[in-house]
Amino acid sequence: MDATQLKPTAPPKPRAPTRTPVGPGPRTLPDVPGTPPWHHRFLPATVRGLMADLGWWNNPVPQSPSNHLMQTLAVLETRGWAQSLDVTPTGRLCIRGAQKLLEKTGHVTPAGRERAVHYMQQTLNSAGVTMQFFAWNDLPDQQFSAVQTLLTRSAYAARANGE
Repeated sequence: MDATQLKPTAPPKPRAPTRTPVGPGPRTLPDVPGTPPWHHRFLPATVRGLMADLGWWNNPVPQSPSNHLMQTLAVLETRGWAQSLDVTPTGRLCIRGAQKLLEKTGHVTPAGRERAVHYMQQTLNSAGVTMQFFAWNDLPDQQFSAVQTLLTRSAYAARANGE
C-alpha cells in the first residue's frame, strides 16, 4: 500500500443530545358534542328532564363557564366559523350559534352561558371594544384568529375566578 491509498479518517462526530421540549404541550380542547340525534332535537327540554329523572335518558353534564368557552372554541374549529348568521346553510356557526347549540343539547345551563358571555364582554372591554360580542364577531374585517384569542382569554379569565 502506498501513502495515497491511506487517508486519515476523521473521528466520528458526537451526536447532539436529545432535548425534551420545555413548554406547554399541545392545547387540549373539550370534546365536541356530536350532532344531536333526531329524537333529541324534537323532544323539549322538559320532556328530556322528566325522562332523565325516570332513568330513560342521559343528559350531558353541564359545563362550567371556562369549559363552555373552550367547548365553544372546539365547536367552531370543528364545524367552521361564520359571520352574520348563527348557523349558515352549510352548517358553520358564529360564536352565539355555537353557544346556542351547546345550550340546546344540555352542555351548558342558561346561567353558565350568561356567565361565559360576561367573561367575553369583560375581555372585549379590557381590549377597548365596547360593542356586544356578537356584533364584534360580525365586523367585516374580523378574523377567526381574533375569535380564538377572545374565547381562550375569556376561558382563562373564568378559570382564574374559579369558574
